[in-house]
Amino acid sequence: MLDQLLRHLVAFNHWRRGHLSQNTFLIIAAGLVGVLGGLAASLMKKLTHLVAGYLQNDLQGQYKFVLYFCFPLIGLALTVAYLKLFIRRKPFRQGITPIMTSIRQGRSRLDLHNVYSQIISSALTVGMGGSAGLESPAVASGAAAGSNVGRLFGLNYRETTLLLASGGAAGIAGAFGSPVAGMIFALEVLLPAITVPAIIPLLLASAVASVISRLVYNEPLFAYVPGSALLDNFWMYVLFGIASGLFSVYFAYMNEVVLGQLKRMHHAWTKVGLGGILLGTMIALFPALYGEGYITIQKLLDGNYSSLLANSLFSDYQGVASALVLFTALTLAFKAIAPAVTMGSGGNGGMFGPCVAIGGLLGFFFAYSLNLTGLFHLNITHFIVVGMAGSVSGVMHAPLTGIFLAAEITGGYTLMVPLMVVSAMSYFINKRIRKYSIYTKGLVESGALSGRHEDDW
Repeated sequence: MLDQLLRHLVAFNHWRRGHLSQNTFLIIAAGLVGVLGGLAASLMKKLTHLVAGYLQNDLQGQYKFVLYFCFPLIGLALTVAYLKLFIRRKPFRQGITPIMTSIRQGRSRLDLHNVYSQIISSALTVGMGGSAGLESPAVASGAAAGSNVGRLFGLNYRETTLLLASGGAAGIAGAFGSPVAGMIFALEVLLPAITVPAIIPLLLASAVASVISRLVYNEPLFAYVPGSALLDNFWMYVLFGIASGLFSVYFAYMNEVVLGQLKRMHHAWTKVGLGGILLGTMIALFPALYGEGYITIQKLLDGNYSSLLANSLFSDYQGVASALVLFTALTLAFKAIAPAVTMGSGGNGGMFGPCVAIGGLLGFFFAYSLNLTGLFHLNITHFIVVGMAGSVSGVMHAPLTGIFLAAEITGGYTLMVPLMVVSAMSYFINKRIRKYSIYTKGLVESGALSGRHEDDW
């Protein structure tokens, strides 16, 4: 049967070379990659949110924090067991950096198993409480689909790279329901160089993936339509942009430190046990660290601020404003650690989701704390939205992705000026202090990207 499929493939390749221009075929292939990327992201979200939604919303009880302690360890153990049993012949790599490395090394070749192994492993990790995001696995799954479609049809490096980037864009578009952000992410992060004609496949793949995602899993991440931003708070957005940039530096630094410490441990199951206990303890104390953190951010957007303390050891203090401020600050501090513990212990996920979550939490903390002084009357929901953009811009060095992502997933287009201000400030501060993004730092250290080319990214 395989021989028959190969004969059909050879015949089709011969036919399309005689009847279709290469550019036309690339657009068709990008549409196919968009479908595959959208399906992968939708399935990933559906599986993960089914488990996480039940554990966070449907399961109630005074001692719920005990379950928060247990489930992350179980999720990490299941993830490592799956990878060891079923993904043995080919190496499994997490995150965006391996994709960028493959592009920079002139191969753009990703193993086929990433199309499905990223979905299964991330659903096990994040659904059971691992403090990471689904977007990086969605990008990896979509990019692997694009890479293998390119290889299947015998495309060259440039064409395969374009389909790989289209798959990555489709992953973001499908995971967030944000086609513009998906396309811009591919331009800002994945592609080392771009021409105007190459944008068309990215546009098509992102749009198709967004449509597929809504057909398969029609639940938005956030439900929020903000009012207009007040210009008299302009300087507060500048100040918040500075705070966002500094916190993004802290987030990236803690990520490096924790991952570095865990890499020194060579026994996989020891890392699972230690990481699972640490992660479970943090989530039991601060339930907002559970999973992606989007459920917590949505409750804050709805004005349910006391939900941060619900289902925790400190739930009796839900009505105390100062306790809420302190609890949020501690949650932010540990949210910079929990994703690295999750992935360094063998779980699969990404930093995209945590960046969005910490941005929203930081925006809430900033505005809520200042409002308590009685000297300010800031719109808390506005700062939650712009905080998402600021953290993505700073940590990933992707300001346009941060701006359009926050605007698309919340309907916050009326906040465009604050989004631009906060994103620009956060990006500038992080780049001045760290120079490299959370992705390119690893590339430079491995020699895949020379320091002099950092500005190209």
